[in-house]
Formats: sequence, C-alpha cells, structure tokens
Amino acid sequence: MKMKSETYDVLKFIAQIVLPALGTLYFALAGIWGLPYGEQVVGTITAVDAFLGAILKLSSDQYYREAQQ
Repeated sequence: MKMKSETYDVLKFIAQIVLPALGTLYFALAGIWGLPYGEQVVGTITAVDAFLGAILKLSSDQYYREAQQ
C-alpha cells in the first residue's frame, strides 16, 4: 500500500501523538470523574492505533523497497 507523503505524515502524527494522548486522557478522566467504559474506550483506541501503525509500517517498507531499486 503506497500513500502520498502528506497522508503518511498526518497518519503518523495521529498514530504517534494523537491516539496515545487521547487514550491516556480518557483513561485518566474516567478514573477521576467516573466516566463510563474506560477500559473499553482505551482498548479500542489502542487497537486502532496498533492497526494504523501496521499500515504505516507496510507503506514505509514499500516506499524504501521501491527507492532502492
């Protein structure tokens, strides 16, 4: 899967910064304020982040393979 550089950069920022921060924020607020489904929400965010990381890794590998040819 090859994607545009801008798309890759945005998705990488989301995967490395936004989703982990969002999961941490919700987990902390759920504990403090008793928000519902803390584990389920954080688990879902983590699963999405792991999937996004795998997609980005595949794209990066393909890019570097093509650049070496």
